[in-house]
Amino acid sequence: MSGSTTTPSFFYTYVLKSLKSQYRYVGFTDNLMERLLQHNQGLTFSTRPYRPFELVYFEGRKSKIDARRREKYLKTTGGRRFLAKRIKNFPFSQ
Repeated sequence: MSGSTTTPSFFYTYVLKSLKSQYRYVGFTDNLMERLLQHNQGLTFSTRPYRPFELVYFEGRKSKIDARRREKYLKTTGGRRFLAKRIKNFPFSQ
């Protein structure tokens, strides 16, 4: 329906891996595929030099606050350890 605004049903915390280096990026969004496209098109300053990316992990949350909190956690040492256990074929040594 045009003209109506909708509240996102989920917020996603995600991990991207650069296909040309070991760089990884953790973020959150309410539109996962659109956000991946933005990263790969170079529209995000912090990730532009590391393109292209593949999505290696994501989690969905009903609450924006919870997704943001999870993003912050995954950027910590404990969060990197969690991801290393969760995603066996992806190094999280950064």
